[in-house]
Amino acid sequence: MRAVVFAAGLGVLLSLLATPVFIRYLTRRQFGQFIRQDGPASHHVKRGTPTMGGVVIILAAVLAWLGGNVLVGRAPSASSLLVVFLMVGLGLVGFLDDAIKISRERSLGLKARWKFLGQGVVGLTFGVLALQFPDANGVTPASSAVSFLRDTNLDFAIWGPTVALIVFVIWSNLLITAWSNAVNLTDGLDGLASGTAVIFFAAYVLICLWQINQACGAPGAGSTCYEVRDPWDLAILAGAIAGSCLGFLWWNASPAKIFMGDTGSLALGGAIAGMTMVTRTELLGVIVGGLFVMVVASSVLQIGYFKLSGGKRLFKMAPLHHHFELMGWGEVTIVTRFWIIAAMFTGLGVGIFYAEWVASL
Repeated sequence: MRAVVFAAGLGVLLSLLATPVFIRYLTRRQFGQFIRQDGPASHHVKRGTPTMGGVVIILAAVLAWLGGNVLVGRAPSASSLLVVFLMVGLGLVGFLDDAIKISRERSLGLKARWKFLGQGVVGLTFGVLALQFPDANGVTPASSAVSFLRDTNLDFAIWGPTVALIVFVIWSNLLITAWSNAVNLTDGLDGLASGTAVIFFAAYVLICLWQINQACGAPGAGSTCYEVRDPWDLAILAGAIAGSCLGFLWWNASPAKIFMGDTGSLALGGAIAGMTMVTRTELLGVIVGGLFVMVVASSVLQIGYFKLSGGKRLFKMAPLHHHFELMGWGEVTIVTRFWIIAAMFTGLGVGIFYAEWVASL
């Protein structure tokens, strides 16, 4: 437990202290955000705000995670290494996207096909490696089964190992793409995505700690145990990411001194996808991260309704937070209320997780 607390605290400290240093560096280099012309008019004043703050989140989270492991003399596990690979890999794709926006002075960065290609390469590598590295009990970081609170009976392995690997790679890439784009869309108001990420990863600290106590093979664990390869290290990593986002939020809250950019949003989306897969809670993650899902669903509904209705709009603007902006809500009001919604989704998800275990005793 002390490693988790230490990693979270170190993540807060590192990002809290490093972010203003990074802000000064970006300001000197004039690396500022460019605002899309079709967005809310109130956002035009944000033009020039330093971006790419995700660099700080990633570095602080990785260093804090390593620090937590060093504290207890533990070597990083395969599961956490894969989640970190996913976070850093997608963060690099986002960094290239942000760099192009800055260098070409426009609000559009990488072309969609190149962004999806980058996400695909990282996701493909993760998907293949996640089914390798079995521990002494034969448990791999991820499994070929679709999971909710644990692995379900829907297991791709029934079609053989080769087909299972192919289907899992496709499934994992769908999750990675969906989560990274969900966080990217949510990152539209000061502090919205970073604050919601704090809530999500704090919840996964609790989930991982519970999985440690009820891991299959642990003393007292019954038939409702959790077959997760590395819950201890995952709890440390979740704490490190939550802490890093919290420290960054100090500077990202309205009025934001820095934005996380695609560097941060894609990295956090990758970390969310990876965390749900290696903890065997892929579908539960949809509930815990319900705010992210709600935001991306609003964009999907807007596009679908626009096409089906011949040009009519379901919302004043998508994603959903921009709809409320155009209704006259203040930015701080929207963000605060969305945080409350995020906390309610998270509480529901954690409650379901615990209630299922109690009910199955």
